[in-house]
Amino acid sequence: MDAKKKGLKLHWQILIAIVLACICGIWTGKSTSIWGVNFYEVYNFIGTIFLNALKMIIVPLIMASIICGVASISDNKSLGRLGTKTILYYMFTSLLAILVGLVLVNLIAPGIIDGHPAGQALGLTQNAQLFASQLKDKGFRDIVEIFTRMVPANIVKAAVNGELLGIIFFSFLFGYFMMKVTKEYAITVKNFWQAVFETMMLITMLIMRFAPIGVFGLVAKTIAVTGFSAFIPLLSFFITVLLALAIHMFIVLPLMLKLIGRIKPLRQFKAMSPAILMAFSTSSSSATLPLTMECVEKNAKVSNRTTSFVLPLGATINMDGTALYECVAAIFIAQAYGLHLSFTTQFIIVFVALLTSVGVAGIPAASLVAITIILGTIGLPLSAIGIILVTDRFLDMCRTAVNVFSDSCGAVIIGRTEGEKQILAGSGPATNLI
Repeated sequence: MDAKKKGLKLHWQILIAIVLACICGIWTGKSTSIWGVNFYEVYNFIGTIFLNALKMIIVPLIMASIICGVASISDNKSLGRLGTKTILYYMFTSLLAILVGLVLVNLIAPGIIDGHPAGQALGLTQNAQLFASQLKDKGFRDIVEIFTRMVPANIVKAAVNGELLGIIFFSFLFGYFMMKVTKEYAITVKNFWQAVFETMMLITMLIMRFAPIGVFGLVAKTIAVTGFSAFIPLLSFFITVLLALAIHMFIVLPLMLKLIGRIKPLRQFKAMSPAILMAFSTSSSSATLPLTMECVEKNAKVSNRTTSFVLPLGATINMDGTALYECVAAIFIAQAYGLHLSFTTQFIIVFVALLTSVGVAGIPAASLVAITIILGTIGLPLSAIGIILVTDRFLDMCRTAVNVFSDSCGAVIIGRTEGEKQILAGSGPATNLI
């Protein structure tokens, strides 16, 4: 989301908010008051309102996003083979991204500092033993339970209780079958959900406009309790995410280009550099979509038939960087609480991250919504999301660049499998887009 036209860009507003939060948190501490008003309670109030606003939009945003995305696929009856290839590619790359994040967060263990959980340094005051009791003794029956929860007996009750796996599954079904009814009804229902989606996007952008204030409250609250000791584990978390994103973007995706697409990866990077820079600066894959399509068509020479289908769908359901980030963030928070996550629990995180990445809107900081879903699924407090907001903005820029590059790789690889031999056949991009 862009800030006001005549004002500072959102990322500068958030950066300023973080700096001010650090200053205010150190200055006031946890006990300073003025005229009977405790500063710490003010920070807590601001942060709570922001988190509540994020949680408020989860159900309608996820439902509308998935329904519209699935409907756009099922509506293209003539593109059955192309649609199948596209979905399989997006699911596969998202899974690879999540697994890269999973391996690195377990190897580096950013939530563990000097052999001890970083929860105290991060100001996590909730009782870790309570969460440990919710996570222990998970086995095969818990995996089965996940699939059971995907089919809720009462969809309204599932929405009220925040059982979002059921919401996601229902949205997939609804989006597919609403395009199978009589055309007159299908158009009406599709227009309704598209209107809901557009409305939720505007509400989400409104909430993101107040993100600097929310970030200020959450960061100031943490700093007031912990001081600058919180930055040590956060720096480790930051490096872990960056390294994982780099591995996926510069090793995993190029290998797919080379092995499946039979294309030199460097040519793809040259062709897509304008779109990658645009994605990095805006943190919005949706806002970058027109430039991404132009780069893929004019520079990479992918046909309009493939580009016009693969890229808009990718901007809706393909979020490699976001899925990776969700996985790392959830396990980092668990590590900070000193919780040991079994294979089953980590499988649950991978599975939920894969599902929720499909429903994440292509706008800045939308992944915060998805992370709340994962935390709720494995039984961790949603308030813990506040500790990662210090680093979220820059990481948001990085993971958006990964998302967009993955979309473009999908268009190129799928185009090659469709027999388009002209793709990146030259020594470099055909045009120099700005």
